[in-house]
Amino acid sequence: MNRSHAAGYRPQIAAPVVCRRAAAVGRVTRAAHRCGRSAITLMEVLVVVSIIGMLMALLLPAVQASRESARRNTCENHVKQLSLAALNHEAAFGRFPSGGWGFGWVGDPDRGTGPSQPGGWAFDLLPYLERTDLARIGAGLSEPKKKAAVTAVLSVPLDVFNCPTRRALQVSAFDPNVQPANFNIPPGIAESDYAINAGDFILKPTYGPKSYADADKPSYQWPDNSKCTGICYLRSEVKIAQIADGTGHTYLIGEKYAVAGGWDPGDDQGMYSGYDYDTYRWTKLPLSPDRRQPWINRFGSAHPTTCQFAFCDGSVRPISFDIDASVHRLLGNRKDGTPIDDATIE
Repeated sequence: MNRSHAAGYRPQIAAPVVCRRAAAVGRVTRAAHRCGRSAITLMEVLVVVSIIGMLMALLLPAVQASRESARRNTCENHVKQLSLAALNHEAAFGRFPSGGWGFGWVGDPDRGTGPSQPGGWAFDLLPYLERTDLARIGAGLSEPKKKAAVTAVLSVPLDVFNCPTRRALQVSAFDPNVQPANFNIPPGIAESDYAINAGDFILKPTYGPKSYADADKPSYQWPDNSKCTGICYLRSEVKIAQIADGTGHTYLIGEKYAVAGGWDPGDDQGMYSGYDYDTYRWTKLPLSPDRRQPWINRFGSAHPTTCQFAFCDGSVRPISFDIDASVHRLLGNRKDGTPIDDATIE
């Protein structure tokens, strides 16, 4: 029987050459199409970069704000420690630290903490900040040897006097125009970012007496400090009972204003010096954030919106740069007798 006539037989017909070629072309086309879809275009790269840039723009301010918040908390803690040291001093001696003699002098380990002490409040507080070792350097030595010993102390910075928002813990350049009275010119000085409240009456700082002999003469004419209204100033002896306006409404210690970049005449003598602009400020002028003007009388800070202040009751509050200037002035005067609304202290 012929196979062509057998039941169910279907002849196998070879696919045309054209069809085979079309199928091959189709496979190549689909493969190329798949490869084309997996590639990244320039537009897609630009979109991704733009998204990353937007996310970074949103994230960086938050990171910076978080860091500033941490620095501000550290600064607040430093102000608190200094205020507690001042209150402990008052508890021990019945008065706050005295203000020293002038910018030509620094702390003397053999002169106590009263009006006979040429150094300022920062030196007086060293024993209450667990740095009695610094306060006693040079004690009992002859004057030339004591000068050398005391000079070494001037270059020792302390973290508790530093605001991390403003600067790192470091030493600064000493004013070369000053000829020291009881120390030698130091290679560098430790600075303070904090000042004590000297009131709203500005008694201008001076060099002070030329020698110990002059200072100890009963006839020596000291500047008249009777109009001073603060807690610590030239040869002061302020008792807590003399804060007539209340300890919770009188500044004790706050951040000081400093020039933002460049030399500052209110930041060139060091924190261990006597009565001077470096560690004493007044409330006669308003608060200000750090700028380029040399405002040596003011309180202020490197923080964006506030300045940290400790009050005489030991509390610490952030005071806005927008505080009413008259309220700020009253908070520096311990005895003006003017009532202050707590709502205005912010």
